[in-house]
Amino acid sequence: MKGNRILAGSAALIVGALALAGCSAGGSGESSDGTVEMTLWQNSTTGPGQQFWKDAIAAFEKENPNVKIKMQSIQNEDLDGKLQTSLNAGDPPDIFLQRGGGKMAAMVQAGQLMDLTGKIEGEAKDNISEGSFKAETYQDKIWAMPLSVLPGGIFYSQDLYNAAGVTETPTTIDELIAANDKLKATGVAPLALGAKDAWPAAHWFYWFALRECTPKTMEATGDSKDFSDPCWLKAAQDVEDFAATEPFNEGFLTTPAQQGAGSSAGLVANHKAGGELMGAWDPGVIASLTPDQKPLPDLAWYPFPEVPGGKGEPGAIMGGLDGYSCSAQAPKECVDFLNFIGSNDQQTAYYKAFSSPPVNAEAQKAVTEPYLKQILEAYNKAPYVSQWLDTILGQNVGNALNVAVVDMLAGQSTPQQMIDSANQAGAKG
Repeated sequence: MKGNRILAGSAALIVGALALAGCSAGGSGESSDGTVEMTLWQNSTTGPGQQFWKDAIAAFEKENPNVKIKMQSIQNEDLDGKLQTSLNAGDPPDIFLQRGGGKMAAMVQAGQLMDLTGKIEGEAKDNISEGSFKAETYQDKIWAMPLSVLPGGIFYSQDLYNAAGVTETPTTIDELIAANDKLKATGVAPLALGAKDAWPAAHWFYWFALRECTPKTMEATGDSKDFSDPCWLKAAQDVEDFAATEPFNEGFLTTPAQQGAGSSAGLVANHKAGGELMGAWDPGVIASLTPDQKPLPDLAWYPFPEVPGGKGEPGAIMGGLDGYSCSAQAPKECVDFLNFIGSNDQQTAYYKAFSSPPVNAEAQKAVTEPYLKQILEAYNKAPYVSQWLDTILGQNVGNALNVAVVDMLAGQSTPQQMIDSANQAGAKG
């Protein structure tokens, strides 16, 4: 589900435009018989997540018989590029997944989103915190309905850790390396990585940066796109040094992140890898890839380990919120649907379908999994919370950075060259 992740350039936009007929929003607005038709794009293509959207649409249409919503399920790694193409072509879906950060700001600046300020009502208004709406706010206006808290960390198999004799979850990078060595000795890959999709590999750089850089530096770079502070190079070196310990699955550079049993999430789901660094949507993805398509019984979680000597705030956490926006020209019923999916019952259903923490405070009371409770606790007490770095930087710079990290992991560049590539992309905006 993540957010925040697609390799898109001018060539991809051309291909997207050619393929748009297959993903056209189309059909929105009021028909001749008074029926309001809307389109919804979401990124859950299988299992309970996709079923949630089908059920939510059916329930909303039952309460609003004059409304018909056509849903399109688009693979996460394809969504951002297709969405940007449709927005630029003036034919966007009415309702769609919103990543936030620089990507949302660009949509606002282009006049592509509906202003939701003052339109949030009912249980969504009563039970979703102001902090959650801050992530969907730009220029003091709200542009999306937040649905799920998605901080990252390492999701792992408790059974595999136990079998390897890893009795305490790592709290430092050195402890993580030691745990990885024990896991390798049992014949499993310590950590799964789907570097084919680029952004999962870049997560390692994001997290090392969060540990090496001060919050002030992180925020300043988000605005300036300038990676000249020494902490960025140190983070890149950390990634290279960590990768040299061979912690990842064989063939990680050609492994996808979330599609099929051979993906990084699939390796965890089928006990072929000890764990995976990922956002809090991962439990739902893993569940969809287990043999019985049910949650992994022994799934557990711990925060990204600390880096001794780093200037980042200890306990700082990274991850954003998944939300949904209305396009600027969407019918007013679009807002009604957003308020509906932010309600207590729908947020509880969302949590059960996706196995990710909901933003609605009442729905959070339904959370039972220990690892989700840990995530919420870590998120709520974190001294600093950063959105995903590629989301903060915006699509063009974020994608360039993601590719630069993969190039370095592939041995095609050095940490310095990686930072140089990021600076070059930042200079172009």
